[in-house]
Amino acid sequence: MSDRGTGRAPGRVVAVLGPTNTGKTHLAVERMLGHGSGMIGLPLRLLAREIYERITARAGKASVALVTGEEKISPPHARFHVCTVEAMPMERSVDFLAVDEIQLVADPERGHVFTNRLLHARGRQETMFLGAGTMEPLMRRLVEDVEIQSRDRLSTLSYAGPKKLTRLPRRSAVVAFSAEQVYAIAELIRRQRGGAAIVMGALSPRTRNAQVELFQSGEVDFLVATDAIGMGLNMDVDHVAFAGLRKFDGRRTRWLHAHEIGQIAGRAGRHLRDGTFGVTGEAEDLDDDLVEQVVEHRFDPVEGAEWRNGRLDFDSLPDLLRSLTEPPRRTGLHLTGQALDETLLRRAVQDEEVQRIARSRGSLMRLWDACQIPDFQKTTADEHFKLTMEVFHALIGPNGRLPEDWISKRFRGLDHEDGQIDQLSGRLAGVRTLAYVAARPDWLENAPHWRERTRALEDRLSDALHTRLTARFVDRKTTALMRALHAEDEAAVRVGADGAVMIEGAELGRIEGLRFVADRDAGAHPSHRRLALRAIEPEVARRLGRLAADADDAFTVLPDGAVTWRGELVARVTNEDPWSPRVRLIGDQGVEAARERARRRVEAWLAQEGGRALRGLSRLKRALESGGLKGLTRGLAFRLVEAGGVLARRDVEGELSALSQVERRTLKTFGVRVGAHSVWLPADQKARGRGFAQAFWARDEAPTDAPRTLSARGLRAAGGLTLPLATLERLADLRAAGQGTLDYAALAELGLTEAQAETLSKALRAARTRPQAGAQAAASPFAALAGLKAPPEQIRQRRSRRRRTS
Repeated sequence: MSDRGTGRAPGRVVAVLGPTNTGKTHLAVERMLGHGSGMIGLPLRLLAREIYERITARAGKASVALVTGEEKISPPHARFHVCTVEAMPMERSVDFLAVDEIQLVADPERGHVFTNRLLHARGRQETMFLGAGTMEPLMRRLVEDVEIQSRDRLSTLSYAGPKKLTRLPRRSAVVAFSAEQVYAIAELIRRQRGGAAIVMGALSPRTRNAQVELFQSGEVDFLVATDAIGMGLNMDVDHVAFAGLRKFDGRRTRWLHAHEIGQIAGRAGRHLRDGTFGVTGEAEDLDDDLVEQVVEHRFDPVEGAEWRNGRLDFDSLPDLLRSLTEPPRRTGLHLTGQALDETLLRRAVQDEEVQRIARSRGSLMRLWDACQIPDFQKTTADEHFKLTMEVFHALIGPNGRLPEDWISKRFRGLDHEDGQIDQLSGRLAGVRTLAYVAARPDWLENAPHWRERTRALEDRLSDALHTRLTARFVDRKTTALMRALHAEDEAAVRVGADGAVMIEGAELGRIEGLRFVADRDAGAHPSHRRLALRAIEPEVARRLGRLAADADDAFTVLPDGAVTWRGELVARVTNEDPWSPRVRLIGDQGVEAARERARRRVEAWLAQEGGRALRGLSRLKRALESGGLKGLTRGLAFRLVEAGGVLARRDVEGELSALSQVERRTLKTFGVRVGAHSVWLPADQKARGRGFAQAFWARDEAPTDAPRTLSARGLRAAGGLTLPLATLERLADLRAAGQGTLDYAALAELGLTEAQAETLSKALRAARTRPQAGAQAAASPFAALAGLKAPPEQIRQRRSRRRRTS
């Protein structure tokens, strides 16, 4: 994975740069899965766990490894490695390698690690760096032959200004910069708006995922988070509100930079859905220049990368300290400030015993390894230094490892699930320290055993913390529901996983889609039905939340206007405009806000599906709206859109004969076909397009002979018959082949009798008869043009007639 020569041709190096919501991480995952082996480095353990689970769902657990500071899942034959950037195994060679959020090279704390990966981490065949567009100039300076790919945001981000916490729109994320602020805001939202989920970088992946599920499922409509949500954690957030604009960066409290505001605000809106951002609480309103930068994703370029020598000299303590402060020899790099590991090392070398012991290369490497233990628990400097020295002395002791009782004693002190949020958070931080130690295979005698135990303890503490957070910051009103149940003959109501609603062991009905369908044979008492309707409300709320967050492939639309979600009817089309669709949800259960989100999601999918299924009509409509079509082509395009994509050629014969070659080519580029009897869009007449069009134009209530109804069904009316477009065109081909006549075989192929064929031919032939020379249809614009061009003799005759009559 390093940049040292291997004798092979150098692999491709790509930098994919752009703002949030551009699909960069998704692109990297897809590219990695297309190679035989790969590795991706991510900025957060939470994000690494999310990507790991996504890849294992596709490639299988046996093929994917997870490597973070505290967690190692390493199948023996893993092909893909998902890592935090610090934990990337640089010695491993892979075909594809990616590093996310590469703009963190400028971060004062962690930047030197990202810079090391930028300069030295390479895949054999392809290397991909993902990050903000501000990195482009620096990438060109530091990475030879880099290929820059810029990506635009998929949706629009706009500024909504300041709002009170109690007036924030639903599906909002409130961003604060300390745990105390997060908890205070969540408590206020619980009292005023019903509840909020919590997301912080210090949470374990399990707790974080459980909290996010509360938000994603619609159980709560608000999320309170730290700036951890800015690092690629994708959620269905419509609005981001900053509760503060200052943060402690590990060294000092400072104002947020414009690009940091943009990174966090960019989490509003997902895929093609637009998002907004603003301020709330005590945060000051953003000035116009800053808003403009964020909205237009226009930030100052990154001027330099933090750098620290990655090839340390372990010959002696002075050599090690000197190599840590060695300045960079390339422009664009500057020596990073003193990190925690270097601070611990400088403090250790002042100890006479450490100076005496750390003389060999091996002991110095052990000392440096011990100094790199992160301070997960945020203890005092003395306490963390004491932990570091304990580990160091054990590693250079007679056994070369930490004794069993060292970790077992600490494990026992953490192994209980009582206490409140702060106590559980503190224990989880302690478990992270033990997990970090257990993840080093040469630090413990029985490292795999302790990895399993620490992981299991973290899961239990994570579940307990999720329970405490939910109990404190979410009001589900479950006690009120139970009281209502007991008031009605104490009936026990249960909703099964299959949607069946059971009351006292009898099935009253089931949930189909979003509605309750009663069992006709159940014969339940009316009070039981009322209880059933109350009992299904949580399940309907969950379904509404899942529907609003589901992917496009979960939806289908049927020709009768029914919209299904994962095979179940949930909505019906109510209007006739496939480009601005409107639907009515089936059933009336669920709170209005959740139903509105679900309805908007269905309508958004229908609008996107319309662009795909009716691609030809959609292109013509856009060209008309943008003014891209002029003259006769514009008129024909307008009539095609109004008629649903099919015109009788006889109705536009005059316009067709007046078209220039350029205009004919223009229509052809839009997929318009001019046949013997019809003008239509063949691509839109495929099964997918017809089915979608029928949902809007050919539902049961639509007139059967309306032009759009016929177009949606691929039909034309002529000669008293309604026939498919293909039949009319085939009629022309067969008549031409038979020199104007149709034999028995031709009639059988068309499915017509001889009388029907004759009537149809006369109707089409009469309709196609050209007008006499010099004559124009009275209603045609060409008639007026002909009058303007009348010969002088005709004009003189008219004048002489007027004089005689006078």
